[in-house]
This record gives sequence, structure tokens and C-alpha cells, in this order.
Amino acid sequence: MKKYNVALVGIGAVGKTMLEVLEERQFPVDKLKILATERSAGKKVRFANHEITIEETTNNSFSGVDIALFAGGAASKLYAKEAAKSGAVVIDNSSAFRLEDDVPLVVPEVNPEDLKWHNGLIANPNCSTIQMVVALKPLHDAAKIKKVIVSTYQAVSGAGQEGMDELLQQTEDILENRDFSPSAFNHQIAFNLIPHIDRVMENDYTREEMKMVNETQKMFHNKDIKISATAVRVPVLRSHSEAITIETEHEITPEKAREVLKSAPGIIVVDEPENLKYPMPVHCSGTDEVYVGRIRKDLAFEKGLSFWVVADQLRKGAATNAIQIAEKLLEEKLI
Repeated sequence: MKKYNVALVGIGAVGKTMLEVLEERQFPVDKLKILATERSAGKKVRFANHEITIEETTNNSFSGVDIALFAGGAASKLYAKEAAKSGAVVIDNSSAFRLEDDVPLVVPEVNPEDLKWHNGLIANPNCSTIQMVVALKPLHDAAKIKKVIVSTYQAVSGAGQEGMDELLQQTEDILENRDFSPSAFNHQIAFNLIPHIDRVMENDYTREEMKMVNETQKMFHNKDIKISATAVRVPVLRSHSEAITIETEHEITPEKAREVLKSAPGIIVVDEPENLKYPMPVHCSGTDEVYVGRIRKDLAFEKGLSFWVVADQLRKGAATNAIQIAEKLLEEKLI
């Protein structure tokens, strides 16, 4: 099997998870280069029983690199297009290029065909969008979705290690009756919910919510699908949950929906509420699938369906989806 020179840019929570997924899935890596800021340069990271020294990212870092995985952050705007100019195929986890017309935005279970027109740069969607569209796609194919109403319950790890640390510390402080001041979030997150992720836009929706609207319409190649999202930060360490209601052009029963979802790639149906079985973050963390349950006829729409979706946003919502894109590129000989 041919092997490829890979560069990983960023070694935060998503970057570390990308390393884990590359190794777990035995991606055909020849040489691996790990790039980060000057502050991290010189530190060592283990991969496949080897120690790799982190290098500082520069415009000259990508010579001889076949695939460049950008784990998100400021580095994408600084170096992603330079990496592509150097001949690497860039898979970028930031929001910098997702809505650019000449950049494919891809979830392999949803729109792998869009990889065929990449020009060296491919965008990884937002974490909350990824798990939603994996669940929506087979239902759209079966019944044609007209409207989507989604509320997210997003884990603190979506805000990085600082978010997880803050939840744990605040929980301890509250239980020990100690004073504290929020820093990673604008408000207390322990024993609380915050209905505000990212900045508020002119239409009073947050940027996080509008990502779900715009990215879904782009991947479905359909701006006629109406989407309304409410994104909420919850005191859960890992894995995002979503309550989704859809209105479809053709009626789809809960029984048919279960059948369709069970046969769809990347989905695990856990839907036995009478036996207290449904997807929950505590069970889905550390996995690569999208879990769907609580599938039922919606009571507000005549042709409506409501369901519950959970996925590990560090894996399927970020790292795993990026590696799956790379695998698809190899499979389709697009590198």
C-alpha cells in the first residue's frame, strides 16, 4: 500500500484526537510532521510508538507534504492556502473556508461526491452540523426534508480543554462552597445551561446557530430547506446532543425512519425508550458513530418526525470526519 507524508497543524484537543484516530484506523502514514506555534515547538508527542518533535509552523513547513490536517484555530487563515500551494491537499477543521464557493464542505456519509472538485483545500464542517447532517441525509433521501428545527446540548469540550477544566473546577468550588469567577464561559457553567455559543449575529441568532443553517444548506445543495437552530452549552464534559424535528414533503413513519436510519452508514439506532434505552453522552463518548433515538411522529407538523441525536464532537464532530475525508480521497484516487 502506498504511504503518504502527513502534516498535522495544531496539537490541542482536536489535534491530539486526530493523532489517535490516524493510529487507530491505521492510516497509511509514511512521514508525520507535527506543526504548532513557537510556544509548543520542541515538545515531543508519541505516535505509533515513535516520538515526534513538534515544529513551529511556517510557510515553508509543507514542502513534500501530501496531506495537511489543520486542527482549527488561527493557523488555518495563516497557512492553509500556503500548504495547498505547496502541493498538499488541505483538510481544514476551522470555519475559515467552509462557505467559500470553491471549497468543498464534506461529510463522507453525506456528500462525498463534492470531493471530486477540490482545488487542494477541503473544509470540515462544524461539529454540531456534522452529527445533524449524518442523521438527516438518509431521511432526506427517503422523504425530502422541507424544514428542520434543532436545539443543541453542547458539551464544554467544544470550548477546548479550558472549558472542561472550568466545569470540573466550578463543580468542586460549588460543592465546597468556594467563590469563583467564570473565565472560559461568560457565565457559570456548573449546574447551569448557557443558551449562547459564539457571538450574536444581526438576526439575533448566534454564529454557532447560523453555521448549522448555512453549512447544512451548502452540503445538501439546497437553500430551500428551512432551518432554525438554538445552540446551548450544557455541563457535560464530552459529546454533543441534539433534539431535532423535521417536516418532510413525503410522510415517513417512525417505523420507516428506524429502518432507513439502521441501514445508513455511520449511524447506530438506540431507540427503546420503554426499556430506558436511548443515546446519551456518557455512552457515546470515545466513539465515531452518530447515535439516534427517541424517534417519534411529531405532533406539530402533519408530515413531521422528531428524534434525538448524540455524537462525540471531538471524534466524529472533528477529528474522525477529517480522517474519513482523507481516506475517501485515497479511495477515490483524488490525491
